[in-house]
Order: sequence, then structure tokens, then C-alpha cells
Amino acid sequence: MFFYASKVLGFFAIPSNFIIFVGIFGALLLRTRWARAGGRLVVGSLVLLAVFGLSPVGNALMVPLEQRFPAWGESRGAPHGIVVLGGALSPNISHARNVVALNEAAERLTVAAALAQRYPDARIIFSGGSAALMFEERPEAEFALQLFESLGVARGRVIAEGKSRNTVENARFSRELAQPKPGERWLLVTSAYHLPRAVGAFRAAGFPVEAHPVDWRTRGMADVLRPFLSLGDGLRRTDTAAREWIGLLTYWLSGHSPELFPGPMLRGGCDRVGADNCQR
Repeated sequence: MFFYASKVLGFFAIPSNFIIFVGIFGALLLRTRWARAGGRLVVGSLVLLAVFGLSPVGNALMVPLEQRFPAWGESRGAPHGIVVLGGALSPNISHARNVVALNEAAERLTVAAALAQRYPDARIIFSGGSAALMFEERPEAEFALQLFESLGVARGRVIAEGKSRNTVENARFSRELAQPKPGERWLLVTSAYHLPRAVGAFRAAGFPVEAHPVDWRTRGMADVLRPFLSLGDGLRRTDTAAREWIGLLTYWLSGHSPELFPGPMLRGGCDRVGADNCQR
């Protein structure tokens, strides 16, 4: 139920979708006795499209998400395992074209493959099924195995989890497969902007992880006030960041994250939640 509710509500919570629906509703009112209100809605939607598409709003929303977790360092040594979240593949295109079609989040997979080569003893879990609500599509895990193998990672090293439909299920199913033992260190590889929500979901599932951010979309604080030259680029950035902020609030309110805005581990490498699993 949570999956379906989040998908439906999430569609209308995306700023560009909401603004367009406001504009369409306003246009429908133009031929009624509420024409003046309709005109205001149409004008307002156009103004909001311009603000969210051309102003720095998208970057201002994205930067705090990406800055929440620092880049992962190797100072603590080799990890015991690596969890890679889906979202870097286009399953329908991959199936139709008989290729592994990557999207702009491709670093989730390419960086994970590099980590697998660097740490040959680490266990690897790829967690990604199908998040499609209306149309059937193949699970990402099926194509991820092909990509890992093409990048030199033996298929037998990767545990493919293809049932998860959202981040909550990523965390739950990955924990079931990993069965992390006290003292084990697991990396969580996903886009930097997605890490606060993902780490919160993993903590709620009782699976303490070390954040390994990839796929940064901004340069950091230098981009907070940088506007966009393309309406489409700005709206896409705003939609992506807004979806994460709304997801953080939803996960917290529904109990799928112990914190509203999860942050890094405590001093000494222990996670805020699940600290009993850390080495003392």
C-alpha cells in the first residue's frame, strides 16, 4: 500500500506536474463564471514554471542533499560488502535494444564495479527491481548483472535483488540477503542527493551502512545561486530535489526513517542507529 500511495502522491508532488495541472485547471475555468480566477491560475503557473525552471531554486534544493554526506575514504580499510542501489538503468530500452542502457545515474554501477575490483573479497548486492506503476518492465537487476560482467566483475560475485520497488524495499531485501554481522562494514553506493533518504531507510531496516556518494549533480555551494539557461534543465533539477525532500518527510512520518534528515555516522565510524553492530 505504501508503494502505490507514494507513487500516486509523488506524481502530483513533483513541482512541474503540479504547476502544469494548475495551469490546465485555470485554462478550463476561462470559459466559466470563474474566468478571472482561471486567468490568474494560468498566469501564476507560467510564472512558477519560469521561476522553477530558470532561477537557482533547483540548485538551492539540491546542494544541501548532496553536501549531507562527504565523499567516502579508504582510511578504515576494505569493506566487507557493497550494496548498490538501482536507478542507473533504463530496463525497457535495454530490453528493446538488447543492450545495457545506462542513464545519468550510471556512476552508481561504474563506481561499484571499480570498488568490486579494488576489494575482491567484498560481497556485492545490487538492489533494483521495477518501480513501474502502470506499465510492466523488466527488473534492473537482470541488466545490472550483464554490465558488471562486462566490466570484469564475475557474475557469481554479485547477488542480484530484483524484487524491490522503492528505497524502503531496497533496504529490507538487501538486509535479508546480506545478513550483516556485528563488526561488518557495508558501503551503500547511490547518487549523492539520494543518500539521506536511502541511509535513513537502511537504518530503519536495521542495516547500518557507510555512505558512498556518487553521481553528483552540482559543484557544491558554488552552485547555490547559479541559474539555468534551459527551462527543461532547471525544472528537471527542481523536480529531482523536491522529490527527495518530499520523500524524506514521507519516510520520517511513516516510520521508514528514524530521522527527518539523516546525516553521517557518529565519531568512530558507528552509525547513529545500529551502533551495537560497530566495532568498539
